[in-house]
Amino acid sequence: MINKAVLPVAGFGTRCLPASKAIPKEMITIVDRPVIQYVVAEAVAAGIRDIVLVTHGSKSAIENHFDKHFELEASLEAKGKHELLEELRSIVPGDVNIISVRQSEPLGLGHAVLCARPVVGDDEPFAVLLPDVLVDDDGLERNDLAGMIDAFERTRRSQLMVEEVPHELVYKYGIVDTGGEIPGPGESRRLAGVVEKPAVEQAPSDLAVIGRYVLPGRIFPLLAETPPGAGNEIQLTDAIEALRRAEGVDAWRMRGKTYDCGHQLGYLEAILAYGRRHARYGEGFRELLARYATEE
Repeated sequence: MINKAVLPVAGFGTRCLPASKAIPKEMITIVDRPVIQYVVAEAVAAGIRDIVLVTHGSKSAIENHFDKHFELEASLEAKGKHELLEELRSIVPGDVNIISVRQSEPLGLGHAVLCARPVVGDDEPFAVLLPDVLVDDDGLERNDLAGMIDAFERTRRSQLMVEEVPHELVYKYGIVDTGGEIPGPGESRRLAGVVEKPAVEQAPSDLAVIGRYVLPGRIFPLLAETPPGAGNEIQLTDAIEALRRAEGVDAWRMRGKTYDCGHQLGYLEAILAYGRRHARYGEGFRELLARYATEE
């Protein structure tokens, strides 16, 4: 059973500037809660109980968000605001642990994952979730991360979550090559390689890597030996390629939908998607959308 997930949150969030100048990009809100809370909830729903935040000294707001705020809770209780109090207490279920480790230097995603090695260890599989991306599993009985974990436990091979993107936009993504065997939604296929931002006419598929991974602890020694690559950073994809050559890696095709909250339009689309069905604000938000849709 996979119990641990690593969330790299140490980056500066330059794609979100100026909003992320003083606020961690992961704390920018979608409707009424920060992006990072949705990502943690996704991991918890998939059975994860240890959330490892790879963070930086400037990101204390993230750690504070998941910590108990005794004074605030006492104030809400004294004022009889029990609904708000329960919302605060449910941010982290009682059986979930939030663990923080520091990435002292911005040496790349691979290095950020490597920083979690002392917590995860070399013998235990784990998930990696990039918090820029929201995976919307609305309407699914079990979320996509849970399906990918199931695929790992069945095959014992690493899993990369992929999503079909419009063919004319493949040049924006890391595109997987599955040797012509395209998995259906909720299925996985052996990976023959990943092509980073290919020309449209040369793309091996329309399936893009979207920031969810299930990996064995064996990747940590590979990361420790991985030299700096693109951008003079230690790249997670380089270590995954070494793993693929040694024992095989699968591409797992998701069933839900993603929103890239590291990009302004993706962030706005996420607000539209989550806002329209929000239990408290959804009806009013839909009325606002209808009103603005009729205005020039």
